[in-house]
Amino acid sequence: MCGRYILPSPVDALAALFGFETLPNLAPSWNIAPTQSAPIVGPAAANGRQLAMARWGLSPAWAKAPAAGPPLINARGETVREKPSFRDAFRGSRRLAPADGFYEWSGQGREKRAFFAKPAGPVAFAAIAAPWRGPDGAPGESFAIVTTTALGPLGEIHHRAPVVIAPADFEAWLAGPPDMAARLIRPPAPDCFEMIEVDSRVGNVRQDDPGLIQPKPASTA
Repeated sequence: MCGRYILPSPVDALAALFGFETLPNLAPSWNIAPTQSAPIVGPAAANGRQLAMARWGLSPAWAKAPAAGPPLINARGETVREKPSFRDAFRGSRRLAPADGFYEWSGQGREKRAFFAKPAGPVAFAAIAAPWRGPDGAPGESFAIVTTTALGPLGEIHHRAPVVIAPADFEAWLAGPPDMAARLIRPPAPDCFEMIEVDSRVGNVRQDDPGLIQPKPASTA
């Protein structure tokens, strides 16, 4: 999985799917990038679930600073239970990252092409979280998206994919024992995502509009 995804779905639709009650202001985004703030869903303090904003790029508890090295935006599902950067978050801070699809790239240099992986509707990426303090010292969370092997049309473009958690498994991922959650780390179905070639301007983080997911016009050359 690459490092960009989208979430333009209205918050009331997300609340109906994910089961959180408080409806925060949530601006649509067609180009969520690493180190930006994005919504994740986790257990509420009392009961139920809550949606909160978190920094995309997990900062382990032992890290001296979030900027120390590349942001940990993805965690390989095959090693998430053992790798020191992720194991504590997997054991006790599993989250769901709502998404309406993500971008992937194929090729190199001038041959590089951008694709939008489009699901049938909003989906939940498996995520893990860790405490994080922003530049102003305010407490919050950072997160990484768990990835696995890509199948089908997506696998023809890139070998990795985000782990997608089905609604029936939300509670098991969020609050079940680690062994139960580990069994949910599996490839999305081959037909989970429709692959659409799009304009490469998605690579510019300043670009954020609905046109990013429109099919790229066929070349007339």
